[in-house]
Amino acid sequence: MNSSDANAPVAHKQPTKLEKHGDIRIDNYFWMRLSDDQKLAPVKDKQTQKVIDYLESENSYYEKVTAYTKNFQEKLFEEMKGRIKEDDSSVPYKDNGYYYITRYETGKQYPIYSRKKGSLDAKEEILFNVNEMAEGFEYYQLGGLSISEDNKYAIFATDTVGRRQYFLRIKNLETGEILKDIIDNTTGGAVWANDHKTIFYTKKNPTTLRSEKIYKHILGTSEKEDVEVFHEKDETFNTYVSKSKSSQFIIIGSYSTVSSESRFLDANTPSGKFQIIQPRERDLEYSVSHYKDHFYILTNKDKALNFKLMKTPIKATRKENWVDVIPHRKETLLEDFSIFKDYLVLEERTNGLNKIRIKRWDNSKDYYLPFNEETYSVSVYDMPEFDTDIIRYSYNSFTTPSSVIDFNMNDQSKQIMKEQEVLGGKFKKENYISKRVWATARDGKKVPISLVYHKNTVLNENTPLLQYGYGSYGATIPDGFSTTRLSLLDRGFVFALAHIRGGEYLGREWYEDGKMLRKKNTFTDFIDCSKYLIENNFTSAKHLYAMGGSAGGLLMGAIVNMNPELYNGIIAAVPFVDVVSTMIDESIPLTTGEYDEWGNPNDKKYYEYIKSYSPYDQVSSKKYPNMLVTTGFHDSQVQYWEPAKWVAKLRELKTDNNLLFLHTNMDAGHGGSSGRFEALKETAMEYTFLLALENKITPEKVKP
Repeated sequence: MNSSDANAPVAHKQPTKLEKHGDIRIDNYFWMRLSDDQKLAPVKDKQTQKVIDYLESENSYYEKVTAYTKNFQEKLFEEMKGRIKEDDSSVPYKDNGYYYITRYETGKQYPIYSRKKGSLDAKEEILFNVNEMAEGFEYYQLGGLSISEDNKYAIFATDTVGRRQYFLRIKNLETGEILKDIIDNTTGGAVWANDHKTIFYTKKNPTTLRSEKIYKHILGTSEKEDVEVFHEKDETFNTYVSKSKSSQFIIIGSYSTVSSESRFLDANTPSGKFQIIQPRERDLEYSVSHYKDHFYILTNKDKALNFKLMKTPIKATRKENWVDVIPHRKETLLEDFSIFKDYLVLEERTNGLNKIRIKRWDNSKDYYLPFNEETYSVSVYDMPEFDTDIIRYSYNSFTTPSSVIDFNMNDQSKQIMKEQEVLGGKFKKENYISKRVWATARDGKKVPISLVYHKNTVLNENTPLLQYGYGSYGATIPDGFSTTRLSLLDRGFVFALAHIRGGEYLGREWYEDGKMLRKKNTFTDFIDCSKYLIENNFTSAKHLYAMGGSAGGLLMGAIVNMNPELYNGIIAAVPFVDVVSTMIDESIPLTTGEYDEWGNPNDKKYYEYIKSYSPYDQVSSKKYPNMLVTTGFHDSQVQYWEPAKWVAKLRELKTDNNLLFLHTNMDAGHGGSSGRFEALKETAMEYTFLLALENKITPEKVKP
């Protein structure tokens, strides 16, 4: 691949002066920003067409330069698709007298949702065939399925653009009729009251897309008649509505990065008034579940940094009535919990590894499930059944395909309900090696790196290695199995997942140490992991690649400004790179709710700190690695213009002849294409970029 194979697009420069705190920034590509109305208008105005023309010219440039890889890319897609069982189905779960199943048919892109009454031998009842529903749409997402307590009606949500603004509809499951009720601009989530006719749902702000209002809808009425029951007026908070597992309460939750608040209402009296459990306080976070006469509360109260479990009587919910059930532990992060009739199930994380703890309410049993691999991922399914001794969990690792396991908490027996099939006949677990190593960061902190590679791969300075990272919002990227990743591992790549600060892999403190005015720890951790991998002969700068998406794309933007010489190639997917301008503009989705993640640049201290690492603002005249940047035109999480402007500025200032691609999916949003196989094409594009840089693809050598 050679960057001179085609003429790279040159974006028009139209200087816009941006001033804040007496600091002046000149943005030559501010003109690329379009409103939603401009993007969706059937007739495009002059500016809209100019932006679309530029994005399409970048797509065309990518197509021209990579033309010789198209045959390989298609074969790679077929290779990855060939490992997937097309006629697959989920393990059925039971809820309110029915078994629910999600399945796929051979050659079809979308799932089919069905159920069987009383027994798995009963006749299948098709609820939604998404393949039929998606016909005629370039993008189609079905979500928010919620069944009424009498099993007669289903709420469902659809998004046909990719901006996560869902329409709510209702289906009569007995007749198959889609009711006239239609509600637009929702989060997709909705719950039923116990009268089988009242629905509570969440509306988004049409401009910022902030989840801000809860409404009550009565079956058979129009949206205009819906009643607003809650308005979250604080622009740093979002809101949602849910139902307790016991089906006894409707819960309205409000949350920001550092604070939360919940309200509850008896689900049998939907016309009643919601009661606050505990008024919001800064730095007090909590979430609630119901069991018997108490609410059980996961919270950081009393400076419980790694969270603890408390309970409070339903009739006395203020924090002074909360008592410990599982106390705070300095070395163990309490991530989640599930309540059953006789058991409490805890999901914990210690030294980076997640664990499942089983505890009887009468304290006669308290034990952990054993897991033996050095790196792995395990999680408990949110099962609706309450009166059961069975929990269902999933287990997988870098080398072990996913298994769905039913575990009997009483006799500690387990049954494997499903094992992920890897088709093609080539995969054998014993052919891959997985390990965890620890890099020393510049401030002395030990940063874990999970690795996986084929046993025949020789580790030295010529070994290609893809280092992945995220490091924001406390999100922990699991050490999970990937059938698509095998296409890299089988071609000699090492995959390394850097568990950098900003995530919660090593507990809540690991997150706190990678946000706000300590955000740069995220970037330097990743760089120090790269240096460790090079110094310890896993790879070299000539063969080291890095990848991240969204906030992980910010990570990519930061590291190429700070240490571009460490990497041969970078993949930045839907990257959040224009941090200053986005965080100043309160009309952009997500901005106000993230002041406690990045800092509020209206405060000069945070403005200067954010600007000092903001990838778009820090682009300078120097050599950059080969780069592939991807985005979606309808992205609501990270607007398309951020990566578009970034690429344009990189083209203007970079002093190398390395590859720089911007590829925009003109039909998708933040998550990319909606069909399960279409998404594989995007992965094939990314992997082809890496393999071409490793000279594993030539015009004469296009076979995998």
